[in-house]
Amino acid sequence: MCMAVVQDAGETPGIPGPDHVHRPPHFLILALGSLGVVYGDIGTSPLYAMREAVLAAMRKDGAITEVMIHGVLSLIIWSLILVVTVKYVLILLNADNKGEGGTLSLMALAQRAMGKSVTVVAVLGMVGAALFYGDAIITPAISVLSAVEGLKVLTPAFEPFVLPLTLVIIIGLFLVQAQGTGRVAAFFGPVTLIWFFAIAIAGLIHIFDQPAVLLAFNPLKAVQFLEHHGVIGLVTLGAVFLAVTGAEALYADLGHFGKRPIQAAWLVIVLPALLLNYLGQGALLLTDPSAIDNPFYRMVPNWALAPMVVMATIATIIASQAVITGAYSLTQQAIQLGLLPRMEIRFTSESHAGQTYLPQVNWMLLAGVIVLVLAFKSSGALATAYGIAVTGTMVVTAVMAIVVMWKYWRWPLWLVLPIMLPLLALDLIFLGANSLKIFEGGWMPLALGAVIFLLMWTWREGSRLLAEKTRLSEVPLKDLVSSLTRRPPPTVAGTAVFLTGDSDSAPTALLHSLKHYKVLHERNVVFTVKSANVPSVPEARRLTVEQLSDRFWRIEATFGYMENPNVPRTLLSLPKDGLSFSMMDTSFFLSRRSVRASKYQGMPVWQDKLFIMMARNANDASRYFSLPPGRVIEVGSQVTV
Repeated sequence: MCMAVVQDAGETPGIPGPDHVHRPPHFLILALGSLGVVYGDIGTSPLYAMREAVLAAMRKDGAITEVMIHGVLSLIIWSLILVVTVKYVLILLNADNKGEGGTLSLMALAQRAMGKSVTVVAVLGMVGAALFYGDAIITPAISVLSAVEGLKVLTPAFEPFVLPLTLVIIIGLFLVQAQGTGRVAAFFGPVTLIWFFAIAIAGLIHIFDQPAVLLAFNPLKAVQFLEHHGVIGLVTLGAVFLAVTGAEALYADLGHFGKRPIQAAWLVIVLPALLLNYLGQGALLLTDPSAIDNPFYRMVPNWALAPMVVMATIATIIASQAVITGAYSLTQQAIQLGLLPRMEIRFTSESHAGQTYLPQVNWMLLAGVIVLVLAFKSSGALATAYGIAVTGTMVVTAVMAIVVMWKYWRWPLWLVLPIMLPLLALDLIFLGANSLKIFEGGWMPLALGAVIFLLMWTWREGSRLLAEKTRLSEVPLKDLVSSLTRRPPPTVAGTAVFLTGDSDSAPTALLHSLKHYKVLHERNVVFTVKSANVPSVPEARRLTVEQLSDRFWRIEATFGYMENPNVPRTLLSLPKDGLSFSMMDTSFFLSRRSVRASKYQGMPVWQDKLFIMMARNANDASRYFSLPPGRVIEVGSQVTV
């Protein structure tokens, strides 16, 4: 018999968020900070994107030609302009959910726009989030590998050390996560700024050798290349997509830096640097086709090669850090939105609650990255698996953006569709091009994404069925309070706080307490934690307090999906002239439910067992809600799903 314990301490978990209000940093500081965190991934794409695209094109031509280089460069240039600049920088950065961005924020915004929780929108959000994890384990592997491979250009004698050094760097990166990234992050912006200047100068020098590469700004070069290369053109397009794989970070990190700083950093620094570097690589390949083994490093003079390898390694570590932080943030949002069970969240900064560490996510990512490095062994091999998952995320983002622009912004469809359909069509073309990689390694992120989606769907449906089943056996709270007012049981001193997910029904812990102990505390509070589809809730609107009788109160606390549901601190924030609390005479009661699988109702038995396993491994509710360890009492019951 499958059985697990689920704590009914308010069905909706909360998310760490800013506990302190700080004066907004200067615009230039935010723009500089966004260089490292937002653009670390896309900023390191020149290490491998141009090489892989040209190698893909060579499958048809067999040799490097001017037409090929111009076509590949044109595809890269217009991908950066249309996908990154137009879709993300100019359009999606405006689709913020109270300042926050990302797939799940867009999902919450779309659901609010529809006026209810729409299953199709929820599924789209889960698909987008699940696919993000698929690419999240590839980014550190391919980025660090491509940087360390520069040692082979320096001297072939370093080749045996590339793989071990890559693993050492990656393991070290994940080990330091528990210490917090605040101090390291302070260097991200300046270091990445130096990186962008370095790659821009390296490219600019070679453009003067072959100024004809500037013809690649003509979009017809891209169209003609695709027309004449057939299926190989699609394969090349899949490799070209490597140049824009970090675009989702622009939207996901919106809440950290704001729209204007991210836009300014892209238009003034990042985009020009990337264009110059790609054009420089194209010019080098026209001058010296043998440089195709590593055109990025071949652009650099011998005296600057070692510093560039070091700088590239640091830049790829920064890119990996951005993905790891993004995985933490996405997981926190998924927990709050009821898509994943509670997980342990550690705060790594006393002054910034947004700096967190999720051990389970960290170690799972590390295991996945190590497996990839050992399995693929080179950045070129990893490139075959990279891109397909993030194209799926981009398609999902475009579809949900149409819903938001139409329903939430209230733009007419005749205006929304001409803007978004061409961009959606471009995403679908990229998805089709990357689908050619499925059998070469692209199946891996898709398989991981499918597993994550299954977990999310199972947790969402299992939690819904559990809530419905529990509600059938519950007693209306007001009826119970009326009954206890007419026939009050013996009273004991102190305050009892009963945490529950349904504020209209009597908590299971309260019913069992009355049944077994046959006493009632002097003051009894039914406390419910609710989730809002916004990142944070103003303190003035957080609490709803209702007195039901002389001895009963009902409190509802609403938290955004980026906030921490600290129940004791919330209770202590109540006005002193009203209902006040002392933790020394307050006991917290949790309903602890044992869940059993049933083959006659709900989900299939195998999915019931999966839900039960996830429930077993969920983080302890008392720790999650920051309840004082010596003041918690758990009362159990059994329920089947």
